[in-house]
Amino acid sequence: MPTRILTVSIYDKNGHCQYYAHAVGKNKKRDHYHHGQLRAGLLAAGLALLDTEGVDGVTIRAVARGAGVAHSAPANHFKDRRALLTGLAIEIFAARAALAAPLLMDTTQTARERLHGFARDWLDFGLAFPHRYRLIWRRDCLDGDDLALNAQMDLIYDPLVALFRATHGPGGTGGVSAESQAIALWSLLHGYLSMRLNGNLVEGRDEKTGQPRAEAILESWLSSQQI
Repeated sequence: MPTRILTVSIYDKNGHCQYYAHAVGKNKKRDHYHHGQLRAGLLAAGLALLDTEGVDGVTIRAVARGAGVAHSAPANHFKDRRALLTGLAIEIFAARAALAAPLLMDTTQTARERLHGFARDWLDFGLAFPHRYRLIWRRDCLDGDDLALNAQMDLIYDPLVALFRATHGPGGTGGVSAESQAIALWSLLHGYLSMRLNGNLVEGRDEKTGQPRAEAILESWLSSQQI
């Protein structure tokens, strides 16, 4: 029986390719990862599994099966499930940072336009990829001390704080610091997304302006911050 070769190219929302392949023969399976891309293949398989099965469906064995490798292969890169989920969270935050940082640092736009663009992008991401969004805040599943994870989070948080600081100075506005303003915006977005994803809130429109509810909430908050 001839060997059948399956080659898979997986692209994320930002067009980044996660490439891996495996060959299946009559009596045994052989795994082929080009240029040492085993880790990338496992992460790509993990993200695909996360999107369809949710956090609880992502296990070492399931990811190995999805990547077409032996169940023991992930141990070369991820010592346990927590490490695997942390790796996925790092990938997710890295993809978000690649979009968020340019939005927040685009000096051709006003501070209000930049914050609105950042917030809208974050909301769109959470609604489009609910399982990815839930994972990145599951501290019970992640290694909160992981340096790479915290570095990727800072690539989003630091430009956000810097924008508030540049707009109102270190003291922020309304008697609170730029850091508190950044946390307030995060909390606003997270609260709205959590209610939408949990089914406690449906998409609607503001009764006065006719704007989509999320837009109205965001505009109201930005105005309250004198932005």
